[in-house]
Formats: sequence, structure tokens, C-alpha cells
Amino acid sequence: MATGARPVLIAGGGIGGLAAALGLAQKGIRSILLEKASALGEIGAGIQLGPNAFHAFDYLGVGEAARGMAVYVDQMRLMDALTAEEICHVDLGDAFRARFGNPYAVVHRGDLHGVFLKACRESDLIDLRVSSEVAGYDQDGASVTARLASGERVTGSLLIGADGLWSNIRKQVTADGPPRVSGHTTYRSVIPTEQMPEDLRWNAATLWAGPKCHLVHYPLSGWKVFNLVVTYHNDAPEPVAGQPVSEEEVMKGFTHIHQRAQNIIRHGKNWKLWVLCDRDPTERWVDGRVALLGDAAHPMLQYFAQGACQAMEDAVCLSHMLGSHPGDHATALEKYRAQRFPRTARVQLLSRAIGEHIYHPAGEHARLRNAIMGAKSSEDYYKDLAWLYGGTGLKG
Repeated sequence: MATGARPVLIAGGGIGGLAAALGLAQKGIRSILLEKASALGEIGAGIQLGPNAFHAFDYLGVGEAARGMAVYVDQMRLMDALTAEEICHVDLGDAFRARFGNPYAVVHRGDLHGVFLKACRESDLIDLRVSSEVAGYDQDGASVTARLASGERVTGSLLIGADGLWSNIRKQVTADGPPRVSGHTTYRSVIPTEQMPEDLRWNAATLWAGPKCHLVHYPLSGWKVFNLVVTYHNDAPEPVAGQPVSEEEVMKGFTHIHQRAQNIIRHGKNWKLWVLCDRDPTERWVDGRVALLGDAAHPMLQYFAQGACQAMEDAVCLSHMLGSHPGDHATALEKYRAQRFPRTARVQLLSRAIGEHIYHPAGEHARLRNAIMGAKSSEDYYKDLAWLYGGTGLKG
């Protein structure tokens, strides 16, 4: 085996952790994935997949399965939530696919997680363990040992911290305190397609941008449902994840926008809220035989729709480097960090900027946004996005 007799340990069984296990298996490297929950699964609803996600799917050997469950949208569409008029749209058809070599799509997070989970279960090189929260680690020159919350200890050649925003591994690697609370609260709902207003059943990833608020909707799961995500600034002081909330509370942040946009929210049911958090970029991802991946390394706001995509790119790059430098983990992990940090930091910081300048501006700021973005063609946007969608875990 490339990294010695012991397997690589992976903390976290989300999309990033499963992708890392698959990437290692592609290189013939065994792994033990340690997930704290009692079952492997994924909460949440829809996620958007840029062409860079499909590059990663293909590298990780799940391209066909992932393509089979995605919904391929025709446009990214930006609407003014105050006037209900279109500001601009980006064509995602043949010209887009030709430019980037892959499509743009949306998928249910649980469906995508299931694709990775099935592939991991079919691999003899991947050992999946649940009820196994990694609380910390110890290491020496030859190995690293994960300390589980249960008191159990598991030893491997390396430890990959793919344990998300509240990563226990990051606490030890970086020791930079809790995540940054943005003060933006997101509410999520999934509604049957027949309950979506008929004149808004667009085959598009649609964003309604308003003062200190926005709405996003798109079709999912073979057009059976629409994903609905709405966000507003309510200066929430503490992180919250997945808490049920009433429609009345959701509507509080959207009383100032156009009735047509408000009506979309009224079709939502069983709302749950998340208070958005991220972190400032840090270059400290590696501690000896331990490396961070995905949200544990570079948590980002949702405004670029790149969280899962960047985690998958991390998995591609990490497995590539370990495969390319057998027996030299120090070089492999440093090359992984050096290649991934500039790209992920750019996405982190631009995600904040997009929230401020595209999703949430008001007054003159919003009029300036409309003028600038409305003047651009789809080809202009392709040029703007080439650094992101043209990149992979191995370059860019």
C-alpha cells in the first residue's frame, strides 16, 4: 500500500469523507471511515453542482450514477425581489457544456450522498464505521491514533479530518476557536411540484435578490419537488442547525419584497432553519500525519453554491497526491494543502462578497448591481466563471 501497512483514517461520513474514501480506493489505499452518527445519511435538501463537481464524480468513479439522478437546469436566473423583474440569466445549455466540458445540475443532497455511500460499500478497501465520533488524535513518527468519544482508539497511517464545520480534528490542528456567525439565517423547505406556482416552475436555478434577503428555488428529484431556500439578515447571535420553525417566523424577513416572491414562500411547509457560519481562510490544514478536508478546512457561505463541490475537489487532490508520492506522506499532504488553499480561500472570500453585492444589496447599491449584471451576456459570465468551473481538484 502506498502509505504503509496501516489504513488511512477518515473522520466524518458526509459527502467529503465518502469522496475521500473513494479517491483513496482508486489509488489502492485502504481507509477506515469513522462517522459519529448511528447511521450514515445526509440531512438537508438540494445542492447545486457546477461542472467542476462532474469532473470530480468522474475521477472518483461515480460519474454515471451521479448524472443519473441530477436535474439539468437550462439557466441560472437572477430576479429582482422588489420588482419581480428579471435582472439577467446565464444560459446553461450546449454552449455552456461545450465551454466547460460538463453540465450544470441540481440534485438532492441525500441522493448524492447515497451514490457515494453505495460505491463505498461496494469497495473492499473501505471500512465504514458508525457511532464512532473522533474526539481527538495522538501521533508519533510512524502512525496516528484517533481517540473516539467512546474511549476506543483506532490507529492508522494518516488521519483526514472531514468532520465538518464543528470539526474536532480542526480544533487540534488549527486551534482557532469557533466558526464565525454571519447573522444570516437560512430557511429550507421542499415542496411538491404541483404546489409550486405554475408560472414559476422554471427549469432554472433561480435567485430572487432583495434588500438583506433572498430566495432560491429549483426542481429536484426528477421534477417531483422544488427545493426552496430563503435567507435574511436577522443578526442571529448563535449557530443553529436544522431547527423546525413556523411559516410566520420565516415570513418576517420578507414583508418588504414583491407579492409574487412572497407567494413562493407561502407554499413552503415544514420549514427548518440554519444560522449560516463560515471562517476566515487559514493555511494551517496539516499537522504531521493529519490533514483537514471540506468544511473542516474551509467552511464557506452558501452564496457560491460550492461547499460540496470544493469538498469533492479536495478528495480528488488529496488522493492524487497520496497516490503520486507513495511512502512520503509529508510531501503528499503539503502538496495537497499548497494546491487547494489558494482556490478554496478565493471561494470563501468571494462567497461573502457575492452575498453582500449580488444577493442582498439595497437602494443605489442594488441599482448598480442590476445595471452591471444586466449588461452582461452569457458569454461574459462564462469568462467570469472560467477559473471556478474550469478547475478541478488537480488544477485551478
